[in-house]
Amino acid sequence: MTTFTTTLRCAVLASAALLGSAAMAAQALVPAQSSIQFTAKQLGVPLSGHFKQFDAQVQFDTAKPETSKIHFTVDTGSATMGSKETDSNLVNADWFNVAKFPKATFDSTAVKALGGGKYQVDGTLTIKGNAQKVSVPVQLTQSGTTTLATGSLPLKRLPFKIGDGDWADTSMVADEVTVQFKLALTGVGKL
Repeated sequence: MTTFTTTLRCAVLASAALLGSAAMAAQALVPAQSSIQFTAKQLGVPLSGHFKQFDAQVQFDTAKPETSKIHFTVDTGSATMGSKETDSNLVNADWFNVAKFPKATFDSTAVKALGGGKYQVDGTLTIKGNAQKVSVPVQLTQSGTTTLATGSLPLKRLPFKIGDGDWADTSMVADEVTVQFKLALTGVGKL
């Protein structure tokens, strides 16, 4: 009886672990309901743009957020500011250097629950081969089966070598850039 009970208990625990992994693996980004926008200043005038293509692989455990993992990629060639001339410059070596660095990435290293659906997500942001540690404040809300992750991240562009050469002059284009994100996810457990 003891061996049977132990075997049964192990089978139940293994099944629960597999089901938990399958549930986290089923989490997916809904691109049509998501956005990545950025705001910079040129000669003191705010200019906005966005990325048209991005993806995320998320394994968010609502019961144990500290075990969660987030990998995010942005196609840098999909950046647009609404002007053909500006957009054609963004792909050049001085800006995103899309030919050499077609993707920017974020990989989480720690997720901390702050209460009230707020989280601090620490990780490494890599743009143009330059990696920087960042801490991203994220607000999660749920409606039906969709979880919305929103937040804003102030960055300095020069450590990532975005706007090299003549564009490194911050009297023309400010060093500060703010990235705003809204990521719709499915498959996340109840908060």
